[in-house]
Amino acid sequence: MQTSSDRHEYPAHWEADVVLRDGGTARVRPITVDDAERLVSFYEQVSDESKYYRFFAPYPRLSAKDVHRFTHHDFVDRVGLAATIGGEFIATVRYDRIGPTGTPASAPAEEAEVAFLVQDAHQGRGVASALLEHIAAVARERGIRRFAAEVLPANTKMIKVFMDAGYTQKRSFEDGVVRLEFDLEPTDRSLAVQYAREHRAEARSVQRLLQPGSVAVVGTGRTPGGVGRSVLGNLRDAGYTGRLYAVNRSFADDLADLDGVPAHRSVRSIDGPVDLAVVTVPAEQVPAVVDECGEHGVQGLVVVSAGYADSGAEGRERQRALVRQARSYGMRIIGPNAFGIINTSPEVRLNASLAPEMPRPGRIGLFAQSGAIGIALLSRLHRRGGGVTGVTGVSTFVSSGNRADVSGNDVLQYWYDDPQTDVALMYLESIGNPRKFTRLARRTAAAKPLVVVQGARHGGVAPQGHAVRATRLPHATVSALLRQAGVIRVDTITDLVDAGLLLARQPLPAGPRVAILGNSESLGLLTYDACLSEGLRPHPPRDLTTAASPDDFHAALSRALADDTCDAVVVTAIPTVGEGPAGDAALAKALRSAAAAVPAKPVLVVHVELGGLAEALSAAASTAPQAPPPAEPRRPTPADPGAATDPERPEPREAPAPGDGTRLIPAYPAAERAVRALAEAVSYAQWRRDAVDPGKVPEYDDIDEKGAAEQIAGYLARGQGLTLGSAETCELLGRYGIDVHRALPAPDPDEAASAARTIGYPVALKATAPHLRHRADLGGVRLDLADEEQLRRAYAELTELFGKPAELRPVVQGMAPRGVDTVVRAVIDPAAGAVLSFGLAGAATQLLGDTAHRLIPVTDRDATSLIRSVRTAPLLFGWRGSAPVDAPALEELLLRVSRLVDDHPEVVAVTLEPVVVAPHGLSVLGASVRLAPPPARDDLGPRTLPAY
Repeated sequence: MQTSSDRHEYPAHWEADVVLRDGGTARVRPITVDDAERLVSFYEQVSDESKYYRFFAPYPRLSAKDVHRFTHHDFVDRVGLAATIGGEFIATVRYDRIGPTGTPASAPAEEAEVAFLVQDAHQGRGVASALLEHIAAVARERGIRRFAAEVLPANTKMIKVFMDAGYTQKRSFEDGVVRLEFDLEPTDRSLAVQYAREHRAEARSVQRLLQPGSVAVVGTGRTPGGVGRSVLGNLRDAGYTGRLYAVNRSFADDLADLDGVPAHRSVRSIDGPVDLAVVTVPAEQVPAVVDECGEHGVQGLVVVSAGYADSGAEGRERQRALVRQARSYGMRIIGPNAFGIINTSPEVRLNASLAPEMPRPGRIGLFAQSGAIGIALLSRLHRRGGGVTGVTGVSTFVSSGNRADVSGNDVLQYWYDDPQTDVALMYLESIGNPRKFTRLARRTAAAKPLVVVQGARHGGVAPQGHAVRATRLPHATVSALLRQAGVIRVDTITDLVDAGLLLARQPLPAGPRVAILGNSESLGLLTYDACLSEGLRPHPPRDLTTAASPDDFHAALSRALADDTCDAVVVTAIPTVGEGPAGDAALAKALRSAAAAVPAKPVLVVHVELGGLAEALSAAASTAPQAPPPAEPRRPTPADPGAATDPERPEPREAPAPGDGTRLIPAYPAAERAVRALAEAVSYAQWRRDAVDPGKVPEYDDIDEKGAAEQIAGYLARGQGLTLGSAETCELLGRYGIDVHRALPAPDPDEAASAARTIGYPVALKATAPHLRHRADLGGVRLDLADEEQLRRAYAELTELFGKPAELRPVVQGMAPRGVDTVVRAVIDPAAGAVLSFGLAGAATQLLGDTAHRLIPVTDRDATSLIRSVRTAPLLFGWRGSAPVDAPALEELLLRVSRLVDDHPEVVAVTLEPVVVAPHGLSVLGASVRLAPPPARDDLGPRTLPAY
């Protein structure tokens, strides 16, 4: 039991689960007085050499005084943390605050001495690196800014831990000891090191699940049927290359095997290691199974069992307990309520899922939080005949169910390094850590396409079983931010598969120019219209007539691909009467041959009920890797839930590798679907080109960052959250070079006249009441008032129309040069981070949701693209003969707002409305700023798994 210290309550928020370098997990927590026996036991298992390195002398055992010292902490000046597995210590770290002379001290001393001790059996797993991140975060929280460590020169492993951490360091050598001093403020390098370690650890943890050397199915039924028996059969029939075990506590003592698989009553009785356990027992029996697996050294679990957070509050508590229990043994979990995992690699051939057939090997990675959607994706990617053909196959598949532990972020970490995966397809019902997902998605998308469809977009709540942090951002904003990170965002599973098939086997287009050719004029025109609708630049379709032969198609496609003004080709084809399968095969061969001659340009086929052609394009299937024949007749396939969404809709098809080096060509049953997939590829290719040079965040000499920080601190001293007044807002924005047009209150006509004289005519009279603010269409604004007479008349009109001045809150403001009214906003979302938004002012923009978004900090290239991303952008650039606005001035304003919010996370919301952008310069006519303590940023802290 944890107890409070002598000076501070036990800091439970320091507890965390971490993924280690080898993919296992450990628990990091503060050391308390209750840990005396654990500490002694831990120390007894440390080698004499490690003890010598820790204490600089032989130190065989801890004295009672030592134990007291190392377990009694005040959690301020003296702190100890332990890494535990199975409740037992595997490593410790502590700091002691010291003064300038190196003697013990209290706050406000800002330096502390730090020391580690790692059990020999766990050295090399990255335990010390993880503990350093956590003890550094604790120290920063307690006002410590610098660590010092003394290390023997022979202790090269510990020196490397400190040197590789990425902090600003100073190293010296005296009296035979290496002294290291380093600042604890995170640096770009320390964050890069942290992210790299996080990547390696999380990728390895998923690799251990997808590439196990041995698998035990716990809960295998004694008779055919049931979930456990089905999973066992699927593993066996897929030709799993590792050792396979069937486990059921109800097996007879003399039962040696089940369907040729060794049978055991308990995981404990298995002679040899078990890397992965697939748990299919009822939820109430799972805890006992987890204990067995943990004690046997199982590395990971796939929990197929339901009855957790998917079943209500009691199930949620059961799920939390499951995660805590598994992590205490260093195991990671897929599930619970998971459909399972698949790895088609010939070296593994793992089908630890409820899918009765192994997908064909291929280059697409699939992740689905929903088992039903997972079935639909697998079916659409490799069903044959009248449905989905087994075209581009699957490399790996993960269905995470309730996603209690392993998430899409973890799988992204794995796919990034996986040489077997070229394209990643994800169905997400929730994003548990949007900030991290965006970071990982950007890195992944720079190397390979990432296509995402997000379910539950409009439900307002996460599906049951998904523990996610709340976001205040609308779905459209989240989608825009994902696209900024290079994610290909689609709306349906059909679009997900369509885009995946194109990206898996075709090169990225160099631009939006599309050649169209085929034997149907009507189908060519439909394709042409679809290209225009998707923002592509199609050439006029070339009609080869219905009499076109395969040689005609070959010649036309070759000419189109050789055309320097063409970036991609869409071939349209309709059946030729009387030709039959032989003609289809000849046409497919002609198209593949022509495409292979110019491998740098993508080719797509649109076919109308031309099943033979689609099959011919896949005609080389016999040379592709095939699953071994099943050992027994297959069990009936469960109904495909994807069919319920569109049971008659045919799917795109594509050939497996023909084996002769020719290109594979995806074929689509509708022009719109082919063109939509091509348009996504064009946009993604442009993002890849832009990502090479993302731009820079410019520096401005007139920014007063220090003055703004002092001003913000003074305001927050008055309260935890507040909206600044007009004068305060203008002062703060002015420190970042953002000038707001002066507006003076006008509580009566005389005050209005006085304000106008102060400002100078002409002026505007505006009502600022919430229901009238920024609503010129309601008549609450009077412009170009040239003198006092017009001003008083306008004042009388407003009060007559809308009520008393106290209700209207009128102000007088100087006239700004005419231009286009725009809106600039910035907000810090607790889940996604800081977001900058831009759009044109007015009800129409709000109604249509025509607003563009970028993550802060914004670069100069981001700002340039941001103002051009809204659909109404032509109004800024001379639409219908109007004068173009001063785009550079607008971009600079966006960059200054971005800098303000990035430099001062206490600025949680900024609104500039309206910003009138003229042909020369701009005018900020209204502004508001809200301050509050910033939301906690887990991306700057130590690595942790989501808390349970």
